[in-house]
Amino acid sequence: MSDLPRHGGPYDRGSMDSYYDRGTQPHYYIGPTHGGKRVEEADMTPEEIEEYYRGYNDNERARNFKNWEYN
Repeated sequence: MSDLPRHGGPYDRGSMDSYYDRGTQPHYYIGPTHGGKRVEEADMTPEEIEEYYRGYNDNERARNFKNWEYN
C-alpha cells in the first residue's frame, strides 16, 4: 500500500487548492477527481476537514505554487 495520499482525497484536494491559489474550500471526491461524487465541507467529518487543511498548509509551507506565467 502506498503512503501517498489518495488522489481526490481530502489531503490531495487541500494541497491542490493551495497549489492553484484557490483559497480554502474543504471538499474531496469519492472516486476519481472531477469524475466522482464531490463531498462538500458540510458533509465531511472533522477528521476529513483536518486532513484537507493539513494538505493545504503543507503545500503553503513548501511554497509549491503553480507558475501561471508558464502554464
